[in-house]
Amino acid sequence: MNRPHYILLPVSPLFIGFSLLCAFLLNLLPWGHFVGVPDFVALVLVFWGIHQPRKVGIGVAFFMGLMMDVHDSTLLGENALAYTLLSYFAIMMHRRVLWFPVMTQALHVLPLLLLTQALQLLTRLIVSGRFPGWLNFIESFVAVALWPMVTWILLAPQRRAVDRDHNRPI
Repeated sequence: MNRPHYILLPVSPLFIGFSLLCAFLLNLLPWGHFVGVPDFVALVLVFWGIHQPRKVGIGVAFFMGLMMDVHDSTLLGENALAYTLLSYFAIMMHRRVLWFPVMTQALHVLPLLLLTQALQLLTRLIVSGRFPGWLNFIESFVAVALWPMVTWILLAPQRRAVDRDHNRPI
């Protein structure tokens, strides 16, 4: 049951940019405001913040937050603040999270996503005075349920073949 850990290949910055673009495009779809649809940008940001903290940091999170603010027509900086704090906490705990299996990693990611949503909700509540309801927090639980699939997809280009060639040392 104890599977060996293989050394991953270095991640391409183009693949990181492509994954962030795909997450942004998924958030642009019209079903993004339904209850239970996760924030894909936040999910991908926390993934790269945990797996590649030197390549995707707080600056990228701030930029993606500004992009989401423009898309959502919200207060400029609402998503940027939430994503920046999400990225900071993901980077802060990345060494600890990587020791756990994927399902336990998902449990560590849940408070980060809930905090992000709570910050967004608090900002909206202060600015507009509207409370969207407690069902809004179900997005974090759906995102955590997607964490194993997101991990498998985003780590796929970095995996080496298990027995690629016996004549090569690497």
